[in-house]
Amino acid sequence: MTKEKQISVFEKYLALWIALCMGAGILLSIYFPGISKTIDSWQIRGISIPIGICLFLMMYPAMLNIQFSEIKKIGKNPKPILMTMVSNWIVAPLVTAGLATLFLKDYPQLLVAVILLGSSPCTAMVLVWGRMANGNQEQNIVNTSLNTITILFLYVPVVTFLTGLQGIPIDRSLLVISGLVFIGLPMVLGILSKNLLTRTKGKAWFEGVYRPIVEKISIIALLTTLIVLFSLNGMVLLNNFNELLLVSIPLLLGFVIVVGYNIMMTKLFKLRYKEAITTVLIGSSSHFEIAIATAVALYGVGSQAALGTTMGLFWEVPIMLGLVAFGKYLKKKGFWAVPAQVKTRSTSYGSEMIPDSYFEED
Repeated sequence: MTKEKQISVFEKYLALWIALCMGAGILLSIYFPGISKTIDSWQIRGISIPIGICLFLMMYPAMLNIQFSEIKKIGKNPKPILMTMVSNWIVAPLVTAGLATLFLKDYPQLLVAVILLGSSPCTAMVLVWGRMANGNQEQNIVNTSLNTITILFLYVPVVTFLTGLQGIPIDRSLLVISGLVFIGLPMVLGILSKNLLTRTKGKAWFEGVYRPIVEKISIIALLTTLIVLFSLNGMVLLNNFNELLLVSIPLLLGFVIVVGYNIMMTKLFKLRYKEAITTVLIGSSSHFEIAIATAVALYGVGSQAALGTTMGLFWEVPIMLGLVAFGKYLKKKGFWAVPAQVKTRSTSYGSEMIPDSYFEED
């Protein structure tokens, strides 16, 4: 059995670090407003340079997860992959858009923020959640690789369609440009750098040295982005706290509905725990980096949309951690039953062989 990457203390308490960074940003806006104004002045055509750099550094590591060789494995076990695709690109976007319309029709930027979150399937953090839940990481890699590719082609059309249904005026050309800059460019650079470094330095160096460094930089960029966003919007947040509570309603209800849907579907289709929990996690999480980047590009750093997407991150981390624990609880209760015949030998998944643990319950 392949040795699983251990969860770091930082990853385990990510929700705490996020809350602390939000608080630090608010305090900066109150006691050191000059810093916020200086940061806000570093712009090119309305786009914040610090935020742009941080968002790119958040996106780039996710693109290193793409493994084209893994995607060919879909044909041998397509059920969990298809279930997550349906959840990611049909159920989640429609549910979140519907809830946003119900609760946020008088707040167009917050409505768009919820749509941006609901239309962006996770491609990075779900690998962490999967490890914590002891899920099927082979399936996780296949699904995240596929999600990363489909985001490039589906994200902009889905957001355009859902915002169009609401009659919300949105700069479609800027939406396309933001998709190319924050999705296309990191993807191209991720693929090129991965191939180049693997050939020149070797796969072991790439996986053991380069990726861990890049992932740490990504986390630093995420936390820096939170500090900057909340330092620029601290007073707006405090003066309009009710709006953040309001945007939390469709976000939280959306999580409940989508998670419930995915859990019941995995039960209905009789998935084993390792496959089921991975399917639920991927099908229920959002790619908040893309949502934040798009909101900033469309409306600016100091916008309600930027804060709205940030609230998605604020709620998603504790919810996903809770879902990991809930999945383990359901496993103990026998919610996902073990089939009568469990394969105990290495079985082909595509053109490669995978370990017995893919099929067995722990």
